[in-house]
Amino acid sequence: MARKARVAPGGLVYHVLNRAVARLPLFRKEADFEAFERIMLEAQERHPTRLLAWCLMRTHWHMVIWPEQDGELTAFIRWLSHTHAMRWHVAHQTVGGGHLYQGRFKNFPIQQDEHFLTVCRYVERNALTAGLVNRAEDWRFGSLWVREHDSEPMKGLLAPWPVARPADWVRQVNEPLTPKEQEAIRVCIARARPYGEGPWQQRMVRKLGLEHTLRSEGRPRLRTIQGDRAPRGSNKN
Repeated sequence: MARKARVAPGGLVYHVLNRAVARLPLFRKEADFEAFERIMLEAQERHPTRLLAWCLMRTHWHMVIWPEQDGELTAFIRWLSHTHAMRWHVAHQTVGGGHLYQGRFKNFPIQQDEHFLTVCRYVERNALTAGLVNRAEDWRFGSLWVREHDSEPMKGLLAPWPVARPADWVRQVNEPLTPKEQEAIRVCIARARPYGEGPWQQRMVRKLGLEHTLRSEGRPRLRTIQGDRAPRGSNKN
């Protein structure tokens, strides 16, 4: 059976991420991070899109992307991931050794209000959450560092946001997310569920055909089949 086409129409903002297969390290050394950054620049040249935030971690990466056209996000991420996998295998002498990524990238749309800011905080503080730095802006391989350190040419990847960035943004990024915010984003990542207020979320679910993302995460209840019921008065165990 063919895989279902990726749902990512233009005009919406998305949180996008992918992980290495079996959580193996995508980035073993600084040169691996730098190689991926060069591929990001190439991907932007070949398949331009609006990159709003990102964070490269040892076993995975996060991006916040705002495509203008239908298919734009998929074209950018597909080329980026495929090119990275090929070059990674060559660099590490593992050509023919199997997949690098665990599967297709994950993505979910984000409402362009305070929910957008929450997701950007989540992404840009990822290294801080993992205990890799003492301050989020100290993580070299993320958009917060690039923005704060006037890093070129990576700074050229950053597009204007659809929501005004607060003047105290760095302070906000360094503040932990609430347990409620963390859980909501976790569920949206796991189920590709739109992240926003209830009415907006419902509209997106209907528009994008994502009704399944609102169903319970648990296993469906088994319905009793009439023919399997034990006769009244029997002692069936």
